[in-house]
Amino acid sequence: MATTNNEYGKMADKASPPSPKITNCIKAFLIGGLICTFGEFLNWGFEKLEFSKDAVKALTPSVLIIIAAILTGIGIFDKIAKHAGAGTIVPITGFANSVVSPALEFKSEGIVMGTGANIFKIAGPVIAYGIFSAVIYGVICYIFKLY
Repeated sequence: MATTNNEYGKMADKASPPSPKITNCIKAFLIGGLICTFGEFLNWGFEKLEFSKDAVKALTPSVLIIIAAILTGIGIFDKIAKHAGAGTIVPITGFANSVVSPALEFKSEGIVMGTGANIFKIAGPVIAYGIFSAVIYGVICYIFKLY
């Protein structure tokens, strides 16, 4: 017996309850805000340790990336993301998670064909777009002498 699109839609709606959108937005806002607040705390701490402005600009995201990568590796980041949703994706921590997750998933296939070939499966398009955008921006600045 074939199922019509309308019947299938009703079955799918019945099987998956609606998500609490307001609660999810509040959780994403609060947890994403906590991550960003922690980043500001790191920034402030590095400034208090009298690092140069350039060093602070490099250290803050680097520490956030390292922490997110470690939390992904030990399975904690996914538990946080389950509750935070977009709150963990928007800050730089989400990017770190999108690089580490495929690497962990495919490590059983070996270092080269598993981890190496799949590490940028999710983050690769973002990196490629970022590099392409930077090149275009650089060319425009060069042509119009905006540097």
